[in-house]
Amino acid sequence: MDEIQTVLTGIRMPRMSAIMERWVQSCRHELLDRCLLWNERHLQHALREYEQFYNRHRAHQALAQAAPLRPVRQAQGPVRWQLVRVAAHRVRGGAR
Repeated sequence: MDEIQTVLTGIRMPRMSAIMERWVQSCRHELLDRCLLWNERHLQHALREYEQFYNRHRAHQALAQAAPLRPVRQAQGPVRWQLVRVAAHRVRGGAR
């Protein structure tokens, strides 16, 4: 069995602790609260799978909805909004 190692955060680096707290919170809410884990081996397997999902597939708001190991999609040009006309008419017996 591997021994757990403690990694201390750097001096005057509050973001380092915040980033890890966010990862632990995400892992807990998205994985651990939803799974029934049988033993340590199952837990390690689930954590490896979640780590791959988190880094390769999960969208991150801070990265413009890209994953850390996936590049950000470049815009193809200016966004063109289409004008959509919405027509409303009364329906007999409908909601008021």
